[in-house]
Amino acid sequence: MQGIDLSWVLSAAAFSLAMSATPGPNNAMVAASGATFGIRRTWWHMLGISVGFPVMMIGVALGAGRLLEQHPEVHEAMRWIGAAYMLWLAWHIASARPEAAGAGKAGRGRPLRFHEAALFQWINPKAWIIVVGALATYTQADGEHLLLQVLVLGAIFFLVCIPSVLLWTAIGAGVARVFKTVRAIQIFNWIMAALLIASLLPLFWEG
Repeated sequence: MQGIDLSWVLSAAAFSLAMSATPGPNNAMVAASGATFGIRRTWWHMLGISVGFPVMMIGVALGAGRLLEQHPEVHEAMRWIGAAYMLWLAWHIASARPEAAGAGKAGRGRPLRFHEAALFQWINPKAWIIVVGALATYTQADGEHLLLQVLVLGAIFFLVCIPSVLLWTAIGAGVARVFKTVRAIQIFNWIMAALLIASLLPLFWEG
């Protein structure tokens, strides 16, 4: 296949693993969700990330990125709407009441739904950094060949993203099992919310 061989696949897989498994907004959110709601209830959130990011990558490669370049006001609006939404998510994480230690009572709030997690990728600063880096590094063709490269790259990210976000969700769920008090889990969620707020810094540096 044009531009795609074993070394390309291995390099792209290593890149996607490094990007997917390292701390960022998605991983902070699923870790907090795992601690608060457990792995099973966080499944749709994890799947939304794993599907939403490759879809975003394909969309950018096929012209969405160029459209935003031609209309910078749309990009600017997305930046600030995204920042406001991420601050709301941080508050949502910090204020959620864990159900794991709630004496049998359901926790307050709910995990992100599939479509919410998928759409979140478009306002995730780390997702944009990864997309730009991946397309610049692993695509060298035009037309049908470009589409093929992007589709394979998206499939690699999908396959790598699922175990990565599952690991972070399991870390959060493990924290809930080890630190069984509501207070301890809430402190963990506050830390994850702080990390989510810290991930907004690239938005302000860009501006």
